[in-house]
Amino acid sequence: MDTIAAIATAHGIGSISIVRVSGDRALKIAQKLSKKHTITPRYATLSYLYKEDKTIIDEAIVIYFKAPHSFTGEDIVEFQCHGGIVVANAILKEVISLGARLANPGEFSKRAFLNGKIDLSKAEAIAKIIETKSEDALTLLSKQLRGDLKDFVNDLRDKLVEILAFIEVNIDYAEEDLPKELENDIHLKLEEIEKTLEKTVQISLQKEGLINGFDIAIVGKPNVGKSSLLNKLLNYQRAIISDIAGTTRDTIEEEIKLGTHLVKIVDTAGIREAKDAIEKIGVQRSIESMKKAKIVIALFDISKECDEDDESIIKMLKKYKNDKEIFVFLNKSDLPHLFDISKLKEFSPIKISTKDDIAIVIDTLKNYLDNTSQNDELLLTSTRQIQSCQMALEAIKRAKEPLKDGELELLAYEINEAISHISSITTRFERDEILDKMFGSFCLGK
Repeated sequence: MDTIAAIATAHGIGSISIVRVSGDRALKIAQKLSKKHTITPRYATLSYLYKEDKTIIDEAIVIYFKAPHSFTGEDIVEFQCHGGIVVANAILKEVISLGARLANPGEFSKRAFLNGKIDLSKAEAIAKIIETKSEDALTLLSKQLRGDLKDFVNDLRDKLVEILAFIEVNIDYAEEDLPKELENDIHLKLEEIEKTLEKTVQISLQKEGLINGFDIAIVGKPNVGKSSLLNKLLNYQRAIISDIAGTTRDTIEEEIKLGTHLVKIVDTAGIREAKDAIEKIGVQRSIESMKKAKIVIALFDISKECDEDDESIIKMLKKYKNDKEIFVFLNKSDLPHLFDISKLKEFSPIKISTKDDIAIVIDTLKNYLDNTSQNDELLLTSTRQIQSCQMALEAIKRAKEPLKDGELELLAYEINEAISHISSITTRFERDEILDKMFGSFCLGK
């Protein structure tokens, strides 16, 4: 296999840059660059690094990790040089001239997976940890690095394999029915696995915002103070504020931190019966943003009577109240109250004034997010993992019918399907193109 090399630190000015080399020639390349005959594994060796013409590139720390005791399972050498683009690029250029090639994105992690150093769940966790902007996500992903998801998969897999073993033994005695006590035992085990998978998938879908950040849509009719609320949350004038209805014609999206939580705030165009083609597009985008968001802030003007536009928004809130977390705020509380609050009683509306203080809005959101993140249950952290569990769940549900009818071959097939899907969360895929697609999303040098 080729020896690969890449700069493993971010480009730009910094105190240290790292050039990583992995493969059979890694040690020889390090010896030629450093002019040292021996490099002790796992010791930091301070050395000058030389070009082929013997001019000095830099004074760097050289660390050699001997196979199989390395991240990739191969010989790895890391050159920790002075920061900046020029020095690291000069070392990388010299390493390539000595027989290495530039690594593809994610190729170091791919080799670690192929050499059995990590499983797919850990590989996905590594990729997401590099990109994460949320402390919540870091906590969950660290559990995957620790092996919690692997243990979960192995436990389910062992239970399914045990069931399959019982079935296949009885297939050899096809003329006899499955003993009733064994049929009941298998049914109970499948029920238990089904409940576990359903709970895991449901919780993971509900709390996927902990990984990717929560989408919060601010909705309401024109001139209720949506843009004012956005500006207050951001602490600067991001959206134009005007008394003219329909000033916001498109969605405005911004990311902010609420405590340890990353959220994306989406300020939407006022929802009403649009008067022109452009405003109709804006209103439709507002409705779509509301459908996609996990959290909805619905804003109403307490100083105005409830009209048809308000009624339309209330109807939408009732439609989605079981699928989303909805917070209703009555803005302009400093003015006389004319809105019929009883129309919103099921949403426990809170009175605010975006002109003064929105601390109660921030506290309400933060408390909800804090409670959401307090969960000791295992969460699936990628769409691929969720889909694998869903397909395993479907196979287990399908297995109940052949179990009841005594069709053991079909039952064994469905259990095999469930094992295959659940195992795919952590074990390798057979097709190289799937691996290339997955690891191709990694950054260079990882």
